[in-house]
Amino acid sequence: MSDFATRLLKWFEVHGRKDLPWQQNATAYCVWVSEIMLQQTQVQTVIPYFNRFMRRFPDIAVLAGAQQDDVLACWSGLGYYARARNLHKAAQLICADHGGRFPQGIEDVVALPGIGRSTAGAILSLAMGQRHAILDGNVKRVLARHNAINGWPGTANVANQLWNVAVRNTPQSRVSEYTQAIMDFGATLCTRTRPSCTQCPVSADCDAFRLNRVEQYPGRKQKSSKRLRTTTMILASVAGQVYMERRPEAGIWGGLWSFPELGEQSLQDWCDEELGGEATETLSWDVLRHSFSHYDLDIQPIVVRMDSHASRVADDDTKTWHRLDAAPPGGVAAPVKKLIDRLKRLENGAHR
Repeated sequence: MSDFATRLLKWFEVHGRKDLPWQQNATAYCVWVSEIMLQQTQVQTVIPYFNRFMRRFPDIAVLAGAQQDDVLACWSGLGYYARARNLHKAAQLICADHGGRFPQGIEDVVALPGIGRSTAGAILSLAMGQRHAILDGNVKRVLARHNAINGWPGTANVANQLWNVAVRNTPQSRVSEYTQAIMDFGATLCTRTRPSCTQCPVSADCDAFRLNRVEQYPGRKQKSSKRLRTTTMILASVAGQVYMERRPEAGIWGGLWSFPELGEQSLQDWCDEELGGEATETLSWDVLRHSFSHYDLDIQPIVVRMDSHASRVADDDTKTWHRLDAAPPGGVAAPVKKLIDRLKRLENGAHR
């Protein structure tokens, strides 16, 4: 075992996290769900979602047999919804191709939707004790600093250097503990800002620490100015109900329920064509801004009062009149949830 791994494991024995919910029953399914949720999301945010998800979908077969709307509804608020869609698809493939048992070969695991080399390695290491290196965001930072590897890890050259170091440091024994240790170390001690170098178990031979350049590693992607997109969302309301549509699988919020967006046509033309009725009253709300990683989206909400429902909506499973006093028909994105809640308050006030 390398000296790096030995020191990290000793640190983990005292300071590592051992009470996370997915550690209490570290089956491949539990670890898989947690690893997908933890992609680009903090542990404390994930915990309540993980617990709720496992109560609703306790095993692969239940998840595979669920409706996508139910899976997305359970994921609502966690963001990056492609993760949930891929999780659902992967469960169905596991049932179809692997007899409902999570595969044990890394090639088979990487072949599943939404799982790359690092996630596959983490699952097989944590759940089955197999020796596989991992390279999530925290580990990239740890290894880039310890070895003073220059450049942004998103480039192939830098990533290859980091993978080589990750493989070299991964021990033959206590692999599960080491995997958890290096993730915990990056998340709690070797943090992105203000790392605790004085408490670091591997600072003695950390090249970035020696050079006094810890916060310069890993290299960062060159920033580009964020784009701004705009859209108009229609909140067509009738007697405590609001019209909603399921979004296409491709694009943002794929498969989630949302409000229709007004394109080039006029609002009245949209009401005529889509709902077969006239608006009796319209109300424009303040613009709601929602930020994505690469752009901001400004949403102009327009509440449209209608006299009656459109009969054509009832026969289409991608459209519905949603009762504001009921749970959403499936998953909804955070800004859509905000608009639903605001409309609910408005409707409740109107009926007092």
